[in-house]
Amino acid sequence: MQLIVRLLLRLAGVVLLCLSLAIGWVMLDAHRTIHAETAASAERVAHELENLFWREILWRGSMRRDKILPIPNWESLATLKLVSPGVCIGFAPGAEAPRELCSQTEGVGAPAPPWFARLFDVVFGPPAPIRRPLTVRQPETGAVVARADPEAAVRQAWREISMVASVAVFMAVGLSLLAALVIIHALAPTRVVIDGLRRLESGNYRHRIRAFTSGEFGLIARAVNDLAERLAQTTAERVALTKRLFEVQEEERRALARDLHDEFGQCLTATTAFAAAIEAGAQDRPDLAADARSIGKAARRMTATLREALARLRSQDLEELGLEACLVQLVAGWNAQTAPRAVVHLDLMGDLAAVPSSVSTSVFRIAQECLTNAMRHGRPHDVYLRVERLASNDGVVALTVEDDGGGDPTRIDVSAGHGLLGMRERVSAFGGSLEIGRAARGVCVAARIPLVSANAGALERKAA
Repeated sequence: MQLIVRLLLRLAGVVLLCLSLAIGWVMLDAHRTIHAETAASAERVAHELENLFWREILWRGSMRRDKILPIPNWESLATLKLVSPGVCIGFAPGAEAPRELCSQTEGVGAPAPPWFARLFDVVFGPPAPIRRPLTVRQPETGAVVARADPEAAVRQAWREISMVASVAVFMAVGLSLLAALVIIHALAPTRVVIDGLRRLESGNYRHRIRAFTSGEFGLIARAVNDLAERLAQTTAERVALTKRLFEVQEEERRALARDLHDEFGQCLTATTAFAAAIEAGAQDRPDLAADARSIGKAARRMTATLREALARLRSQDLEELGLEACLVQLVAGWNAQTAPRAVVHLDLMGDLAAVPSSVSTSVFRIAQECLTNAMRHGRPHDVYLRVERLASNDGVVALTVEDDGGGDPTRIDVSAGHGLLGMRERVSAFGGSLEIGRAARGVCVAARIPLVSANAGALERKAA
């Protein structure tokens, strides 16, 4: 999940938490307001009834308790005006039965949803009644009992919560949108940084991230650009070293092939001649002639093995004959074996004569290694070798080796063999690519080597 999405989700969580706390605070404040209005209604009605009580005493002109009469007409419109909406006042003057006067519930607000009524009742319970004595000096006059109607309390709480919650929701939505825009604008450089890192991951070390005005992202951009520059320098040094190592390797192979041809080849030739001479002069010694024939066979077998080794080691034929002729000889050598395990098919396309010698050597070695691996690790009947020079992108040499030996490309790709490592190093030295995939009935190895880097390297060596 992207950073912007995570921050927006966290912002939404914070907004929801703040709304929940605000709604809870409004519910608590509404409960306190209902209790305060109930108490205020009890206080106002009690004060009014107390005035009526003492007025009755003055009118009667007597202070005797048995002469005190019930307060007349307390259930009047004047008393009702003192009661807050949704509050009921109960009073029992003298020895009369308790009577109750309720204000209108509809004036409090619209009915609340059933779920809110249940929630409010569970959280706060039914409103508690408030008792207010009419007068302390005359307890027999009774007390005023005020209670909030449960439905009216729920209506009042719902009205306040609806008003405050509506305003809070609109403010939260507005602030969330503004904060989201600010976050998106502030984190916009992350996409550029991620794109630059992905380009570095793909091997494009020439890409640079533009400078940002913000401090942190500016530091990150400079760090990524410095890293790209170091990676480009390190890669260039590694490529140059790899090319030089392959050149040294080819020189060592040519030297080794020359020594084997000059020393062992002559010795084996002389051994074969001596064995033939001994065999010819030992007509009267059949045992000696048989030993001479055995020596000759062993020498000829060693000579054949030496020729195969020289064919693998020598690369000077590439400079003398060219890549096409060497590939033809390579395929012909595999097909000319005494008991060939598979038939190698060669397909050459494009102008391969103008391919630089360094690329020709790498293509030949890769083809040689692929054919060896196909014969050694699989059981193919047909192996197809295709080398093509493409005209796109200033020239690309594409090599494909496909067999029907039923091998597993995943096991080959993760193997730690030096042959596969050498092929990858040869291809990467020229900025190419090597892919090992599954063919119709076996394994397919595809290598692409661009000629731009090879030509540039040749020009640099000429200039040096």
